[in-house]
Amino acid sequence: MFDISSGALTPERVQQFRRKLMQWYRVHARDLPWRNIDSPYHTWVSEIMLQQTRVNAVVDYYRRFMEQFPTVIALALAKEEDVLAAWSGLGYYRRARMLHHAAKFLVAEHEGVLPNNAEALRKLPGIGEYTCAAIASIGFGERIAVVDGNVERVLLRVTGRPEDNTSTGRAFVRSQAQALVPARHPGDHNQAMMELGAMVCTPREPHCKECPVFDLCITRGEHMTNPRPRMRSQTVAYGVWLRNKENATHVLLRKRPVTETLMGGMVELPLIEPEKVLGTEPVLRLRHAITRTNYYVEVYKPNFRAPSGKDLIWVRTTSLDRVAFTGLAKKILVRLDIMRSSLRDRAKGTTDELEAGS
Repeated sequence: MFDISSGALTPERVQQFRRKLMQWYRVHARDLPWRNIDSPYHTWVSEIMLQQTRVNAVVDYYRRFMEQFPTVIALALAKEEDVLAAWSGLGYYRRARMLHHAAKFLVAEHEGVLPNNAEALRKLPGIGEYTCAAIASIGFGERIAVVDGNVERVLLRVTGRPEDNTSTGRAFVRSQAQALVPARHPGDHNQAMMELGAMVCTPREPHCKECPVFDLCITRGEHMTNPRPRMRSQTVAYGVWLRNKENATHVLLRKRPVTETLMGGMVELPLIEPEKVLGTEPVLRLRHAITRTNYYVEVYKPNFRAPSGKDLIWVRTTSLDRVAFTGLAKKILVRLDIMRSSLRDRAKGTTDELEAGS
């Protein structure tokens, strides 16, 4: 059945695995907007969005993004703030910046056309091994394995290997993934592998009875996936200042420095020192998770003067839907009904712009 000494799939089992996987995928594949579209650009955008983000969260963002930037050239010609605004709420905003940067590079160096093989794709800014393999296999039919966390988990369980984050362990997973990729329709195979990991061979409580390759799996549910690291906790406080000027309501916002690693260049509400609002009841409490930190957020409408500074801007509430907000800032503004009023006014044709100043 297997080469037990190494855990590797034997050639005959490789053929069985491919056949069973594709039979299952043809029946159970989710209907996602980036599938069955013969466009490497669509594949590229979707794979960047799907990095560290759940599929259900991506679908609507993907549709809106593709409507706004339907081609590489359209994306390259866009302003960065427009790209970030379209990405606002997805998180990991460096992805959007690198996508925009790579689109500009493609227009300048490749006439706006994506290279058709993994070797050339690796030379593009912001495109790593996983993304170039996905574009090459799904978009261009190259026989190359796409290995993400879902695929790795499937292969470790099927082969009975424990998690091993050494170079040897990673090489084993990649070799098994590559051996499984067929010459015909490699993109479909790679999508099927990722789908299997996402829908059946899940991190916790895998649905082994529904697995098409259950009879080829050594662990059969007795998996050896390491637990996730424990989340950290942090309490933060934000202030909401509103003012009326020129018959319009404005809200005070802060633009994070572009040089910041986390959400650089994005817009948020101003942070306030908790001791300044001692004895004051917050207007909103919520919890928000970013990477491995749970933020316990308190939002106040302070009774002291609004701060001023180069990083602070007053923004008309009728323009908020065009601002590149952090996910947390957008959540707060929606909960306080400030963002909703913006969307209603925009639907009526309001075209107010941002106003910088203190």
